[in-house]
Amino acid sequence: MRSPITITTAPCCWGVDDVNNPHLPAWEKVLDEAQEAGFGGLELGPYGYLPLDLRQISAALVQRGLKIVAGTIFDDLATPSNLDNLIRQTNEICTLITQLPKPEVHPGQRYAAPYLTVMDWGHDARDFAAGHSERAPRLDDKSWQGMIDNIRAIATLARDKYGVRATIHPHAGGYIEFADELQRVVGDIPADLAGLCLDTGHMAYSGMDPAATLRKYWDRVDYIHFKDIDAGIYAQVMEEHIRFFEACAKRVMCPIGRGSIDYQSVRVLLTELGYGGYVTIEQERDPRNTGSILDDLAASRAFLARAGF
Repeated sequence: MRSPITITTAPCCWGVDDVNNPHLPAWEKVLDEAQEAGFGGLELGPYGYLPLDLRQISAALVQRGLKIVAGTIFDDLATPSNLDNLIRQTNEICTLITQLPKPEVHPGQRYAAPYLTVMDWGHDARDFAAGHSERAPRLDDKSWQGMIDNIRAIATLARDKYGVRATIHPHAGGYIEFADELQRVVGDIPADLAGLCLDTGHMAYSGMDPAATLRKYWDRVDYIHFKDIDAGIYAQVMEEHIRFFEACAKRVMCPIGRGSIDYQSVRVLLTELGYGGYVTIEQERDPRNTGSILDDLAASRAFLARAGF
């Protein structure tokens, strides 16, 4: 069964991942080009990039015909002392996204957007081991439980106060990246509290098969990200001592359809299982490598259209 899917985008396509990066484009430029590229929706991006002022961002979105499909917490989830910061972000992000115009609800969509996508980030030991399951240090049981407690607090607040569905996103370079960690987090966070946002690029980067992993955790998948990986550059960066976003600056992420991920298998799976809702396409890059953004987005969209998305 084929359910309707809306393709959206995210500020990371413009290199927006670290809000302290001095080379980030103006947020208005990202919105202008998201509109120009034909998208009707995008993610809020990392905390502090798009304004949290309701009137300002609402007017900017309405003017461009855009809607926010997800807010993002991209921060250290593993440190107990960071909880107050995480709770503040949850409150501020959810307050904003729940007052903006709502994205359409599609047949086959389990939970209404906007979502709160939750990703662990900020640990050198894991950043330099991104993609290397065999050498990446794991959290001990106490530290893992501390991270689970933080995620539960975020998801509970988002659900009970704002009616927002939290979706946990395994991310290269964080403490939820590899197959064993994905399995463990699913076992420790109940389905009624949070779902998953699975990302084809991050799954492939960490050694998981995207289609097989989507199938395995299908009953928890509420939201999906698409990206693609240049196999040649990936092979090179796997031989280097390199941070994840340094690999992205070397263009390890490429337009969808030009990389190694089997999107035909993904399309067949999503059709079979009746996924409806939102798919956000991403292509992390150095924010100084901006010349090809619109061409890359056009190439990704054209490929997905040919593939039946």
